[in-house]
Amino acid sequence: MSDESGGMKIGRVGVVFRQSSPIFIFAGIFILMSIASPYFFAWRNFMNVLRQSAVIGILAMGQALVIMTAGIDLSVGSMMTLSGCLIATASTAWGLHPVIAVATGVSAATLVGLINGFLTAKVKLYDFIATLGTKTAIDGVALLITDGLPVSKIPPSITVIGGKAISAGIPIAAIVFALIAAAAIIILGYTTFGRNALAIGGNSEAARVSGVDITKTKIMAMAFCGLCSGIGGIVIVGRLNSANALMGTNMELNSIAAVVIGGTSINGGQGTMFGTIIGVLTMGVLQNGLELLNISSFWQKFILGLVIIAVVTLDTYRRKKLDADRR
Repeated sequence: MSDESGGMKIGRVGVVFRQSSPIFIFAGIFILMSIASPYFFAWRNFMNVLRQSAVIGILAMGQALVIMTAGIDLSVGSMMTLSGCLIATASTAWGLHPVIAVATGVSAATLVGLINGFLTAKVKLYDFIATLGTKTAIDGVALLITDGLPVSKIPPSITVIGGKAISAGIPIAAIVFALIAAAAIIILGYTTFGRNALAIGGNSEAARVSGVDITKTKIMAMAFCGLCSGIGGIVIVGRLNSANALMGTNMELNSIAAVVIGGTSINGGQGTMFGTIIGVLTMGVLQNGLELLNISSFWQKFILGLVIIAVVTLDTYRRKKLDADRR
């Protein structure tokens, strides 16, 4: 009995550590940047961090749900680009009403997400291969839609979402991110679908025996990821005030990094949307602080890479230690 209770105690400590460590990492970087730059601790700069983090944050919400099912989606940046290019082209060259143009872009990205889900859950392709294939294909579609050229003169009713702010300088893009994050938190924590997603990531065979429809759940997770990417397309078009077929480059990697920094296990079955939000803000604060310190973009990538390696190493060490203690 004592061994069993001891194992339960270790498990609870591990959960608390996993959920708290992203907050400690964020707090540490926040304090460091506040000390290093006199311009960091200012309301205007905080709003700038939120503006810069909104797109990655929206993509990370969908990516987190996929990773929690023990999957991965390498096409989120391309789905976002497809959505943005469709919105821009449809509202300018095609002359469609802005509402219809936005619906077209978001629907296209969601459809690609459904295709990803079908390929991985029904056809049984590896997530890595399936989403890499769709990423390559829709990159080509985005180039065809735009003819390889930037699309400008987009209606203000579209660009306002990603490019404007409300009172107190709060970016509308940050509000969109907050709404998507709230929806993701509800889905993961308060719906059967969310619980099934975590169950599949933890042990797919046990979930199947328990009656979980693995195929349906994985398809829904990929579709939600596509939906988030489509909404991200609206925001980035407003932020850039234009659209081009290359605007989603490396977005998939950044979304994965945010999820991992936020404490979600890359192996699935563990994680929270709140942690992912912290991961997004951690990346935003780190990038913003380095820019204020005039650190070159090359060194920024290097430092971010080191942070990701450190977080994953810490998580791997913790998991191995917990497994050893349980034995």
